Amino acid sequence: MLNLQRIRAISLDLDDTLWPIWPTIDRAEKVLHEWLAINAPNTAALFSSPEALREIRNHVGRERPDLKHDLSALRLESIRLALEQAGDDPLLAEPAFDVFFAERQNVTLFADALPALEFLAARYPLVSLSNGNSDLARMGLDRFFSASVAALDFGVPKPDPRIFHAAAAAAGVQPHEVLHVGDDVLLDVLGARNAGMQAVWNNRVQALWPHPEAPDLEVVSLSELCDALR
Repeated sequence: MLNLQRIRAISLDLDDTLWPIWPTIDRAEKVLHEWLAINAPNTAALFSSPEALREIRNHVGRERPDLKHDLSALRLESIRLALEQAGDDPLLAEPAFDVFFAERQNVTLFADALPALEFLAARYPLVSLSNGNSDLARMGLDRFFSASVAALDFGVPKPDPRIFHAAAAAAGVQPHEVLHVGDDVLLDVLGARNAGMQAVWNNRVQALWPHPEAPDLEVVSLSELCDALR
């Protein structure tokens, strides 16, 4: 059961909590492939679809576990490798990544996200806590957050307790005073609970809870979370 009296700050996951991530990534990969077709045609031909570019990105992820916390570096390295394999100039990797990254920030919020951010930010310090590479300033959402903690900057990803503790410190509170909200069972809910926080499972797809340790609250929308905190 959620203990409302303990909550002095809220940390929020971003991808698949405030917006659906895979439509965004699909679109960004298509824009990247279109850019390569013009600027690095050998690469676009060798990796003849956005799906092929994603496969080389996944390959680099398997080969470079040291980059698992930094999705930007992982994507950049995969583009560089693709260029090299195709015989194009690897120096094109950075401008190619910039094209991908700009489109990756072009998210479509869930309908309940903006009203929820307005409600929550008026009542608690909000800290974004993400393994992804979202840029809240580019999205125009940074005004809702007192701080942002990202794995690519911190050096370790969720569910490591240290990144949750960093989020609490960024909010100026103790971990047990933080309510973490996210969609992922392992990375968000169990990670937060193991770090000493309360945790809300944002279960938009209404899946069955798969673990013996339950979340403090399960919601199907952020509107439902706001109702619980009123």
